[in-house]
Amino acid sequence: MKLTEERIVEAGMAVFAESGYHGLSMRRVAQRLDAQAGSLYYHVPSKSALVQLMADRVARQAYEAGTRALEALEDQEDQADLDARAGWQERVEAQLVTLRRSIRLHMGGAVMFADSPKVLSAGALSLMERLLETLRAAGVPEEHCGVAADALLSHVTGFVLQEQSQSPAVAIGAEEAAALRERFPLTVAAAAAFDEDEKFLRSVRLLCAGIGTLVPPAEA
Repeated sequence: MKLTEERIVEAGMAVFAESGYHGLSMRRVAQRLDAQAGSLYYHVPSKSALVQLMADRVARQAYEAGTRALEALEDQEDQADLDARAGWQERVEAQLVTLRRSIRLHMGGAVMFADSPKVLSAGALSLMERLLETLRAAGVPEEHCGVAADALLSHVTGFVLQEQSQSPAVAIGAEEAAALRERFPLTVAAAAAFDEDEKFLRSVRLLCAGIGTLVPPAEA
């Protein structure tokens, strides 16, 4: 098949998923495509350029998924005739839920997304810009918006990094499990309280509740 930037990015993401950043090389990507490494440079000039393209793809997919979720939410808000500030937490939630879902589609997606601002991914910058717009429209003071948005996006990345960890779970017997429950009852109970989807949703709502305390009350 003819080499294209699209095929090279796909192969790069596959190699990244298997070996991580340090295992990614143009030579390994070329091997996956059954091509010569030199032929890749016509389409993608360097490993750093490839990483940028990969990170941007993950971020763009997340941005597009968030756009669809926000459009559906806006339809509901129009029907309810809500004011401009109402529902900002739901809009943040829609963006973060779809972001988590999107980066989970790619093994290593959280690492790629975490790198995306550093490589100036337009997709990642678009995600940040939209989240900042949501917080500003909600009335979050300007001096807090950047930190709040960064905290929200970092939370998603960290959550998915844990989900995508390839470290094997430690197998323990019933006796050891009982000892752990006795020694760390609160921690064990908290870990078993919710599945990952519910835990993520609740964590986002807790963050939004904290950010909400920064919003001055609407004038009567």
